[in-house]
Amino acid sequence: MVSSLPLFLLLLLLLAGASFGGGVRLGNGGYEDWRLGTATYVKEFQPHPLNDGGGACGYGDLDIFRYGRYTAGLSAALFGRGGACGGCYELRCVNHIQWCLRGSPTVVVTATDYCPANMGVGDEAGGWCNFPREHLELSEAAFLRVAKAKADIVPVQFRRVSCDRAGGMRFTITGSAHFLQVLITNVAADGEVAAVKVKGSRTGWIPMGRNWGQNWQCDADLRGQPLSFEVTGGRGRTVTAYSVAPPGWMFAQTFEGKQFAE
Repeated sequence: MVSSLPLFLLLLLLLAGASFGGGVRLGNGGYEDWRLGTATYVKEFQPHPLNDGGGACGYGDLDIFRYGRYTAGLSAALFGRGGACGGCYELRCVNHIQWCLRGSPTVVVTATDYCPANMGVGDEAGGWCNFPREHLELSEAAFLRVAKAKADIVPVQFRRVSCDRAGGMRFTITGSAHFLQVLITNVAADGEVAAVKVKGSRTGWIPMGRNWGQNWQCDADLRGQPLSFEVTGGRGRTVTAYSVAPPGWMFAQTFEGKQFAE
């Protein structure tokens, strides 16, 4: 009975109570618990953004941008019109003795693509990404960490977790004389980007809008000015990286700035 526990043990239980639900600490000190969904995978020989770069987040070559082989496309219920790009998810195969690996090992994947709906077929006949299903379309490497290759669709438990990234955030600059666009990658903590501002040496802070995925844009000619960026993550934390790009920056160049710290 609880009343028979020593006082110090009761205090420890109260302090640790937040972890009983299986939550994982995110970058802002928040937690997410496991929830149920489904997962499929894309075979490595198939032409697909998870295999050959591109994808709805705009990252292109996933190795260059440090996202590697453990990636996923998210259904509309999770993708949030690009807001989930860069987020990290831990998942495990559950409740399927035939297809789940023994011991229910987990894998952490990065959201790099969108899994489109297929409203012409039922949810269980190929319409796995139809709204409001919460589905992850995994790379083959990620899927084989949790389930057998012969599996088609498997039930999973998944949860948002903090992203472990080496180095600072990366800013790849493109555009023209009429607009500036920046692709933001290698984001730690919650991995997402919710808002971006840019500042030149001759301007104030200019809000940028999400063009698509993690490509952010503003209608300004900032050539010849050093560029600073203010990045707000999905959980509301903000990092300001001053003079990320020097005055002589050129389009298609990538620069490294500050990083979210745990």
